[in-house]
Amino acid sequence: MPNTELIKQALEIARAQAGVRPMTASEVATYVNELVQSLQGVVEPDETKASPTVDPKNSITETYAICLECGKKFKVIGNRHLKAHGLTVKEYKDKWGLKKGTSLAAKSLVRQRRKKMQEMRLWERKSNYVG
Repeated sequence: MPNTELIKQALEIARAQAGVRPMTASEVATYVNELVQSLQGVVEPDETKASPTVDPKNSITETYAICLECGKKFKVIGNRHLKAHGLTVKEYKDKWGLKKGTSLAAKSLVRQRRKKMQEMRLWERKSNYVG
């Protein structure tokens, strides 16, 4: 049995659509049924949101990092994306059991950045700087 809230939303959408173009009663009924099914697909129960889309241990791959909240793939899962889920980096790692020092970036990107920093050798420049 569909949720009454979903039916109300579907009826509002159908009413707006019927105001834009003429629709027969059977078209409206079919449209409302399609909308309810579509809205049910969009609205997920809370228990499915609690389970990760991927195993947390396998979420950081060679070429991308997979967000455990929504399943999207990124080179780096940043604060901006986590904020959309209402989380900070610390909360995200705690929630999914990731270690404190785990990078939320693709392994290849982390290696590339590490190599670049070693080439720059900034720690040597600082000791030679006299200001």
